[in-house]
Amino acid sequence: MKNLEEKLNVSRETLSELKTYQELLTEWQQKFNLVSSASLSDAWNRHFLDSAQLVQFIPPSARTLIDFGSGAGFPALVLAVLTKNRTPYLKITLVESIRKKTLFLNEVCAKLNLQARIENKRIENLSRQKFDVITSRAMCSLEKLLEYAAPFCHRDTVCIFPKGCSFQEELSRAQLVFGFDCLVQPNQLSEDGKILIITNINKKGDTNA
Repeated sequence: MKNLEEKLNVSRETLSELKTYQELLTEWQQKFNLVSSASLSDAWNRHFLDSAQLVQFIPPSARTLIDFGSGAGFPALVLAVLTKNRTPYLKITLVESIRKKTLFLNEVCAKLNLQARIENKRIENLSRQKFDVITSRAMCSLEKLLEYAAPFCHRDTVCIFPKGCSFQEELSRAQLVFGFDCLVQPNQLSEDGKILIITNINKKGDTNA
């Protein structure tokens, strides 16, 4: 875990902001069920560092990022903290349908001066604009994620989807419905987990793809 923190190469200010975020999570968890209680005691590794490792897969040229099912802000708000000074031009949108969770997301943004946009909507109800990067963590199956993601993809969109030990099964099922390119990367905080970097999504049989 220490090695990953070193690899992040963040300033003391950024590390302090992430710690403030962690404190807010602990405080708000007492009022709302933002994350599983079992994961809260190890939130730094389970949520913050697990999210932070995804920053390396964001293309330097990316200008827009959308995160589906943001929950308590993982990974999107962690990425917002990490990129705030490195690539301030990256505009991040979080989509979360549960209002109490969006209240927490807005509180984190206010405390840390993050310019992320919070959408309290279902993905199906979003306007169909294109994004350079799409992220989602622990929301649904890969097949469903690709269904959600496809309308928001342009030719060069990169999807960054962390997955657990059943990733290969999810890949096989998704490949029955979608064509896509996938690079499987190791998850530095989970021996069983992987990070799927997916591009060129098209639905099989879709003549408009």
